[in-house]
Formats: sequence, structure tokens, C-alpha cells
Amino acid sequence: MSAGDLVLLGQHIRLETLSERHIEGLVAASVAHPSLYQWSPVPQGKEQTAKYVETALLWKREGKALPFATVRIADDTVVGSTRFFDLERWAWPEGHPQYGRSTPDVCEIGYTWLTPSAIRTPANTEAKLLMLTYAFETWKVHRVCLHTDVRNSRSRAAIERIGGKMEGILRAHRMAADFIPRDSARYSIVVAEWPAAKERLIEMLRRHTQPA
Repeated sequence: MSAGDLVLLGQHIRLETLSERHIEGLVAASVAHPSLYQWSPVPQGKEQTAKYVETALLWKREGKALPFATVRIADDTVVGSTRFFDLERWAWPEGHPQYGRSTPDVCEIGYTWLTPSAIRTPANTEAKLLMLTYAFETWKVHRVCLHTDVRNSRSRAAIERIGGKMEGILRAHRMAADFIPRDSARYSIVVAEWPAAKERLIEMLRRHTQPA
């Protein structure tokens, strides 16, 4: 890993800046029954995965995204991927307190998927806590957006549980995983809502890891 790469470290997972060295791990992680990835564009096989990583890294070079491999700390295994994307930098006028800031003003979290063994574990909750903390407390963004296929009721419920506020439905917003124009449910968390959302995520993670 190069010196400039970012690692967000939790207790259960770490998020490593995505690179070609993660391809084999992602190939293994994405092997699952197709129904598991009904709503998410998840690469299958080495060729698709290499293209997936190549595209993510192109977006990173263009300043449009920051992609991660999700790595389970217990066995150092790649269990999925996620990313910041749609990084917006606003044109603050000279003299404004925010003029010249180098970090994004708003961003989106998405392209999130996990291998079957990591589903219903603390992995997704901790990843969201790590990413939202970085976005609001290091980048100091004003808003984080999350979109999901309007048909994906499980994802919508999960976003609402962590404090995402429904903003509306974007019609024919993106290509869906089943290659149709998908309607997206748009959610966001703004900076004023972050403290409560953070406490909610910490409590969810605590409950998730309590002994039965």
C-alpha cells in the first residue's frame, strides 16, 4: 500500500483504499447466489472485477470518488467493497470562510456490497460509522447522500435506521443491477443531524457485538 493511501480502522473491519492488489480477494468475496446481489452492481469473475477496480481507480484519479476494499480484521480477508463518490466541491467566493478548502463539500456513500459471510455481522454498520465519521469530522462535509433502488426495501430500512432522511424518489436515476432505468430512493444526513446519527450507529454496533 502506498504512503498516500487511506485506511479507516475499526474493531471488526478496516477500509483500505482500493487497488489492483485487492482484485483476487474481491473475486473470492463476490462468489454467491445471484439473488444476493439482486440490487447491487457486483462484479463476477476476474475479468469483471479487474474492470470494476479499473473504473473505480479512474474515478479516484479524476477526484470523483474514493473507493475502498472492506477487510475483515479477524482473518485479514477481503469481504467486499464500498466507496465515497459524487464528491462535490463548491465554488465558495473569495473572502468566504470556506474559500480555498480542498476537501469535498458534500459526498455520497454507495457501491457497497459484502460477501455472504459478512452479512448480518458488524461489518456494514462499522463501515458506515467509519465513513460517516471521516466525511463529517475530517472532510467536514455539509451533507452525505445515500441512494438505493426504490425496490430494495431492506436497504431503505437500513438507511433509515442509521438516521438517513428520505428526500424523495429520483425517477430513471441510474441503470439498475438488472439493467433497467431504476428509480432511486434518495436519503441524506446533514451535518446538524450527524451527532444523533453517530450515537445511533455506535449503539447499533454495541448491540451487534454483545454476547448472546
